[in-house]
Amino acid sequence: MTTPPFPVSEIVASQRPHRKDAARNYDALIAAAREAFAEHGAEASLEDIARRAGVGIGTLYRNFPTRRHLFESVYAGEVNDLCRVAREVADREPWEALTSWLRRFVDYTVTKRAIREAMDDESEIFLACRESMYRAGGPLFERAQQGGEARTDMTFDDLLRMVAGITATNFLDDAQRDRVLTVALDGVRAAGA
Repeated sequence: MTTPPFPVSEIVASQRPHRKDAARNYDALIAAAREAFAEHGAEASLEDIARRAGVGIGTLYRNFPTRRHLFESVYAGEVNDLCRVAREVADREPWEALTSWLRRFVDYTVTKRAIREAMDDESEIFLACRESMYRAGGPLFERAQQGGEARTDMTFDDLLRMVAGITATNFLDDAQRDRVLTVALDGVRAAGA
């Protein structure tokens, strides 16, 4: 499956600095912010994020002038990773490709939930991310449907909402979350597949 560049990929590429040292700092800040938002939500301390990344607060502000810039960059990076995973799994058997992508989608929902309320649904970045995510995962779902492995009485949007709803629940641990997700995905499987 070959796909043209996703809109979010272009956004991520344009935001990332070109100098190697600046790019390393940028990547470290994104990784630290992702962790901090997952642990503490949208109110995570910017000073803590800079400390986790091993940089000063000035470096954080040079890369992300506002908290919203940081939210959008983390969010775009997560969606860009989802697009990359879609390309990586595209050659697998249809059901395996879809479920591999959905398991990465579960990880993405943790970050999304943490910063969702701080983002504008109509922002250019949010809309590009949504389009990219649907263009990346949608064909995997359609391929599983065409192969007789996924139900045809549901849409890709239905599937994403189901998985996002499951991940919004508090679980005892990741193993429990994975069991519940597996049960739900069994319900997506076409009869006899």
